[in-house]
Amino acid sequence: MRSSSSVSLAGGRGSGSVRLSSPPGCPVTAPVDAALEYLMVKKDFHAALDTCEKGLENLGYFAEQEDSSFKYAELKAALTIVGIQALAELNQWRGVLSWVLQQYGETEKIPAKIIQMCILLYVKVGEWAVMKDPVCDWLHCSGNMSQSGFSSVAELYFLHILVPMGHTAEALEMLETDVGRVAFTDEQRQAARSLVDIQNEKNATSSSTNPESVGVTTTTSASKQDKLSQRLTSIMRLLYRGLSVASVRIRSISLRRVFLALILLYLLLVRIDPALPSAFPWLLHLHGLLQQTWNTMFGPYFKANSRS
Repeated sequence: MRSSSSVSLAGGRGSGSVRLSSPPGCPVTAPVDAALEYLMVKKDFHAALDTCEKGLENLGYFAEQEDSSFKYAELKAALTIVGIQALAELNQWRGVLSWVLQQYGETEKIPAKIIQMCILLYVKVGEWAVMKDPVCDWLHCSGNMSQSGFSSVAELYFLHILVPMGHTAEALEMLETDVGRVAFTDEQRQAARSLVDIQNEKNATSSSTNPESVGVTTTTSASKQDKLSQRLTSIMRLLYRGLSVASVRIRSISLRRVFLALILLYLLLVRIDPALPSAFPWLLHLHGLLQQTWNTMFGPYFKANSRS
């Protein structure tokens, strides 16, 4: 996840929300009731997770006491769901999938409602790739196609994993397989194809606009360089005129000091960093202007001294 805040699934998609209910006062559901109290009332997420894990470890004992009104699989799913929510609240969402696999052993054996919760969790934190392969394996397991939540898992996989990740070809291929035929009606498959076409058009438009943006950036950079060159030329001409007027008075000063002061004044006004690669052309330009100023102002002076 990108931020340090916890992730909550309480207000997620309807197909991924699960209602946990149990007969009141039933000892078989005691771990679920306790975990829910820690999670929803006391907000003690560590205690909620510990209660779920202990309840899952003792499922063999509960299985001996179960009756026809509350199945072993439902108890296991309920504890797992509360555990997922507790992990999300503790900002330990990275370990959710591995924790669920510890309870069920294989991805194909995970109930549909828990697969939906895992998809919603990892999609919410922007980690679609984590669930791509596990969900694909789950969908291609023939035993899962008869589950009531199979269509919802396929829909979440198509809309929130394949399409956002840009796997449009794989998404179209899925619609033509047994998974697509079982999960979607003909109208739904046609709507899914239209969605993929729209996504492909967006991708093509986005890729075609990139060269233009690069061209605009290059043009802007060149414009800035031209303005800097004009500024440099104007400053040097101003300095040249000022020194030409004062040339009579500065002959009594050391010529080397005047030349050094000219360079320092330019660097203070223009603020060009000589270490930058972009400063090299301007330094060459500066050298030419300074050479011209030197020859114009002090060339006659040196010639006069050499003759004398």
